[in-house]
Amino acid sequence: MNILDKIVADKRKEVALRKSLIPTSQLENSVLFGRETFSLATALKNSNSGIIAEHKRRSPSKQIINHALNVQDVAQGYETAGVCGMSVLTDGKYFGGSLDDLLLARASSNLPLLRKEFIVDEYQLLEAKAYGADVILLIAAVLTQVEIKQFSEFAKSLGLEVLLEVHNQEELEKSIMPSLDMLGVNNRNLKTFEVSLDISKSLSTQIPDDFVKVSESGISNVSAIKELQPFGYKGFLIGENFMKTDNPGASATEFIQNLL
Repeated sequence: MNILDKIVADKRKEVALRKSLIPTSQLENSVLFGRETFSLATALKNSNSGIIAEHKRRSPSKQIINHALNVQDVAQGYETAGVCGMSVLTDGKYFGGSLDDLLLARASSNLPLLRKEFIVDEYQLLEAKAYGADVILLIAAVLTQVEIKQFSEFAKSLGLEVLLEVHNQEELEKSIMPSLDMLGVNNRNLKTFEVSLDISKSLSTQIPDDFVKVSESGISNVSAIKELQPFGYKGFLIGENFMKTDNPGASATEFIQNLL
């Protein structure tokens, strides 16, 4: 069993437990459920930097990245830096995140927020909406074509945008459908954790222009972005690079200044 299978198996148990504790009606009645969402896709299209900056405390591959920062400071720092959006990891067991992180990021900024999570159930989309997300992530590696369609269409009905993540040609082919806004190519092999920008390059021609192209993982310097922009990428998800510093907002500011 690889790490991805393990995470997904644990996630199914976790979601089943949460569903038994908090009814969907409670999520639908939350204060944030009816808010107008911000568009990450539009922000990326209109940006010269395309940075989606992440809040991530730890990961299975890197263990502890940063436990010292609070989410409000990170969100405000990213917004001041001028990023296009913020990705908030809400998985607890493997990444040290929570839905409360999403709530705090929402309360502290007007950035489009991506709920970065292993989505295996429609219930998690209701949670995303109730806790202030604008965008949800779907990972092709853990979902069937039917599930991708079902979850993405349900997300759209809630007013949420959809970023679908692929790792290879096969995942991309099963995933392309009108209910997606953004197609993300993860440069990290989730089974081996090796990273290569060649994955983004080779898949770029296969992604129709209707979707905003996003490159994820392994983007730690300005040259990586400059290398990927000619391949049509408008979005760049940067996780550990900012979070491993004492001041992610200042790091993001400096990065964007160097990029532009």
